[in-house]
Amino acid sequence: MYMRIHGELREVIVTKKRGTKNTYMRVKEDGKIYVSTNLFTTDRAVSKILEEHVNEITRMADIIERKNDRQKRFFFLGKEYDPIQINGKEVQLGEEKVLIGKDASLEEWYLQMARPLFQKHLDYYYDHFKRVIPYPRLRIRKMKSRWGVCNTRLKTITLNLELIKRDIACLDYVIVHELSHLVHANHSKAFWQVVEEHYPDYKKVRKQMKEE
Repeated sequence: MYMRIHGELREVIVTKKRGTKNTYMRVKEDGKIYVSTNLFTTDRAVSKILEEHVNEITRMADIIERKNDRQKRFFFLGKEYDPIQINGKEVQLGEEKVLIGKDASLEEWYLQMARPLFQKHLDYYYDHFKRVIPYPRLRIRKMKSRWGVCNTRLKTITLNLELIKRDIACLDYVIVHELSHLVHANHSKAFWQVVEEHYPDYKKVRKQMKEE
């Protein structure tokens, strides 16, 4: 099955399971459209659902394309740099260009940059938090689908390494978001009130992160 998006045919992968009650649609990094539905949903019905939600699917496809394009470029704290390959293992950040050794590990370099910065901002927002919460241990790793994770049992906050590529406002919002989970371990109205209390512009930053 295929669906046309911006004049381009996109493959549709349909998974049918008996226990699936509703029909769910996603566009993944490979550009394909993935549909999960009930075992008894006909292909004709799936096609009709896709047609009815063409605008939403197109929007998802556009977001994925922007994300894939972003991955091919070099960003640091929201600014894009012109990458130039050099010999060696070093990464040297300039005003507009970044020199990247052909044997360099970019992920390791990003991690070295992220560790002190993420810790500094976590400590800042913890020190200025208006609620009584335990001091969390910081972990940093690459995550595909989440910007941050708060383990309320272990009192740890895990931040996505990809945040080092985003504007500092994104990092601050995610930190406040995860600290707020130490007050409310859910996404209830009360939780979002805590987030807004400590980061009033969270809706603007959250929208920006979803669109980029």
